[in-house]
Amino acid sequence: MKKNYLKLLTVGIVASCLFIACNTGGGEQPATGGGGSAGIDAKGTGGGQSTVQDDVSQKNIVQTAIGSPDHTTLVAAVKAAELVDALSNAGPFTVFAPTNAAFDKLPKGTVEGLLKPEKKADLQNILQYHVAVAVLKKESFTDGQVLGMVNGDNATIAVKDGNVTINGANIVASIPTSNGIIHVIDAVLLPPAPK
Repeated sequence: MKKNYLKLLTVGIVASCLFIACNTGGGEQPATGGGGSAGIDAKGTGGGQSTVQDDVSQKNIVQTAIGSPDHTTLVAAVKAAELVDALSNAGPFTVFAPTNAAFDKLPKGTVEGLLKPEKKADLQNILQYHVAVAVLKKESFTDGQVLGMVNGDNATIAVKDGNVTINGANIVASIPTSNGIIHVIDAVLLPPAPK
């Protein structure tokens, strides 16, 4: 018993020393988020993948969305759903990103209602229905292709006369990012009702 206690104590001391050493290197300042993502982790406090400083590399999905004036509603929703760090991770992700105008097509009060803390699970479900784990380029989509989305539901691609839609929403632009690709869409995708 005493031997195990000493082992645990030794491991704890070594881990503490490593933690302190990693966090006090050479008087450097802590990372504060690069490329326009400063201070936008899940709770707005810092500490997740979104706080990593990198002003040289290609922007990730969240940083790209933040830089788009057409996606302010989506960014607000991602923050409210506490998904900033998840979408800042390595991925790869394909995100179908509704524009502000797409959110405006929803019944009045829908977005405001979903942004309330008590609706976080519903908001997460909707946003996760806009994400697939893979890099899926527009030219690789085929008519009738079924995509498994992060929330566990499926979405269907249609290709007609060179136009690509997902569940009827038009893909109007595609933007490569460091951790995947964003397909800008003109409608919000709503998950199927539970059976």
